Amino acid sequence: MSGNVHAVGKTYEGGVPLAEVVRSGFVEGVHRGSVVALDATGVSVARAGDVTLPIFPRSSNKPLQTVGMVSAGLPLTDPADLALVSASHAGEDFHLDRVGALLARAGLDESDLHCPPELPAGERAQAAVLRAGGGPTRIQMNCSGKHSGMLLTCHAAGWALDGYWRTEHPLQERLRTAVEEFTGESVTSVGIDGCGAPVLAVSLSGLALAYLRLVEAEPGSPARAVADAMRAHPEIVGGTQADDTRLMRTVPGLLAKIGAEGIIAAAVPGAGAVALKIDDGASRARIPVLVSALRRIGVTGPALAEFVEVPILGGGRPVGAVRSLW
Repeated sequence: MSGNVHAVGKTYEGGVPLAEVVRSGFVEGVHRGSVVALDATGVSVARAGDVTLPIFPRSSNKPLQTVGMVSAGLPLTDPADLALVSASHAGEDFHLDRVGALLARAGLDESDLHCPPELPAGERAQAAVLRAGGGPTRIQMNCSGKHSGMLLTCHAAGWALDGYWRTEHPLQERLRTAVEEFTGESVTSVGIDGCGAPVLAVSLSGLALAYLRLVEAEPGSPARAVADAMRAHPEIVGGTQADDTRLMRTVPGLLAKIGAEGIIAAAVPGAGAVALKIDDGASRARIPVLVSALRRIGVTGPALAEFVEVPILGGGRPVGAVRSLW
């Protein structure tokens, strides 16, 4: 399949200035985007830009897809494995070892993965591979955990492994149902994500609501199992240096997951949830804006201090910062 599988109705109209880039006291750039903050009841308490028309949340959809897999029979009980299925991992050794072990459980190997061969996403892991004379592999691709989970779900459910990534496959139909259930929205557009699997369009408001529902789900439910697994193993979700990993390590109870093109969603039980998109896809702008959004739902304190600004370097030294305008 190529291009959009389908697109219905209006799509994202773009945002407003959310972050500025300051170098040596001079504003040299501005990042535009959209952001929404919901309170613990799911009511919007702050918003900017377009938060009602659909976007592709990219990898921020992964926790919802994992819930769909668990509901369809994904046979994983180790929370670290559920975290890996929800991950955009950095390709560190502990990630790759666990992906290999997941595949082996069903008698599968790397050749069964549909995700494309890539170098690890993490800079340290990538450098280590290149120093050792290695190159791109499917298992190193940051979505190999998700694809392994998809294969194991199909194996457990008796569905065909071939074509598990196609939109019309029973697996993908179940994952779409999960996304629609938790966002409270109908998927209006379906595309092909960077890993080759479908990516489903929902609004930022729907994405934030989905994360709130994940952290507020009943103990023992598939949704709560996924949320708890990610928070218990944040280093598996991203990697030792990933933004969402660092946030979950720092803020008690926080669930967070980044996505490509400047996306991030997060939720804290009893406080609320946020979701945002930086229009130009710049990852450097999303964390300062996220911190501002979290403060609007009452998540504050010194633990967030290191995330308020992203340093801008000159000659290897900080000379400015990327900081929120919202």
